[in-house]
Amino acid sequence: MPKQNFTPALLLSFVTIAILVCLVLFPHDGFGAALRGVSIWWDVLFPALFPFFVISEIMLGFGIVHFFGTLLDPMMRPVFRIPGIGGFVMAMGFAAGYPVAAKLTAQLWEQKLVNREEGERLVAFTTSSDPIFLIGAVSIGFFHDATLAFILAIAHYGGSFIIGLIMRFHGRKALPTPGPTRERGSIWKQAFQTMHNARLQDGRSLGILLSESILHSLRLMFVVGGLVVFFSVVLEVLTSAQVMNVFYLLITSLLSITGLPHELSQAVMNGLFEVTLGAKAAGGAPASLALSSKVAIGAFILSWAGMSVHAQIVSLLSHTNMRYLPFLFARLLHGILSAAIVLLIWEPMQQFRSQQAVFLPQYEANSPVLSYLQLIFPISAMVFVGAFAVIMSLYLAYSLLRLVYEKVGGTR
Repeated sequence: MPKQNFTPALLLSFVTIAILVCLVLFPHDGFGAALRGVSIWWDVLFPALFPFFVISEIMLGFGIVHFFGTLLDPMMRPVFRIPGIGGFVMAMGFAAGYPVAAKLTAQLWEQKLVNREEGERLVAFTTSSDPIFLIGAVSIGFFHDATLAFILAIAHYGGSFIIGLIMRFHGRKALPTPGPTRERGSIWKQAFQTMHNARLQDGRSLGILLSESILHSLRLMFVVGGLVVFFSVVLEVLTSAQVMNVFYLLITSLLSITGLPHELSQAVMNGLFEVTLGAKAAGGAPASLALSSKVAIGAFILSWAGMSVHAQIVSLLSHTNMRYLPFLFARLLHGILSAAIVLLIWEPMQQFRSQQAVFLPQYEANSPVLSYLQLIFPISAMVFVGAFAVIMSLYLAYSLLRLVYEKVGGTR
């Protein structure tokens, strides 16, 4: 009989009991953190994510996702080593924010449209902040400067594409998912045929599809909300119990090595647990600190996404065979890359910043739900279209480099 290792179970039990003791000792702090977590979920996450969850379910049922998969397959496979259907996941992930991309990837895995390695690559670089949160909550709500949105967007989404190019080397020995059968005729005709076949295979009527999409999305939204509240409470009670002081010392040392102010350790610690709390702490850091340093930390937190989002991703992928470690590595690398990009482009971008940015949405982080809904779709639609434009640009660059390589005597 093999020897069993009880260390992980004992460690998890100890951590759970420690959190419970802290919650009993500091009930008021825990209750206040829970209320803040619920407020974040209702005012920010629910209106931002729920419409996209429902829309993504409907688009899968109608076969629209399969349509984009066939259309983008010649571009996505050589650039990112994922099926063309990943292009749609990337666009939806960028437009709607975490954890929409993980939800779509899990559904594609269930339909055997991606394998484990392809799914891990896809989740690793498509998990990102939505543009409304980046512009409204972080740039305007937390930093009180709409012009920072351009710098944060370049660092965050640019870092995502770099991660996608790096992750193409992940699982190199794994066999790719078979692509769509090449047939004579227009690829558009083939894409429409694939969409039609997917719709017939799904078979649900519009009414059933809509009701099931809403029910599934509501269930997922409550999971997301529960995780946000949980991590908000854990962070607050552990801070009240002075348990986090050890981690603050470690983060302070790391910030000193990078040359960033140690006063930002509070923001980094909050961001390691929950992205909203961390970004708010970075924006509210002392005014005496360099704005570039605060924005760099904000970019790191947005790209790392916080353990709350990590738990959401793990929950969504729990019924698949996809692993967490590649995602963890990609998030950490994405955070470092985003912070470095901010510091790199800070000075050149100053000439593009203006005192007023009237075309950006006037949004407060704690605004009512209806005001949030008025901002979601226009901004997200721009990001959705922009993602496809970047895919085509990367494919054209890839094709040009391959052509040059073959001209000088190289081989495929």
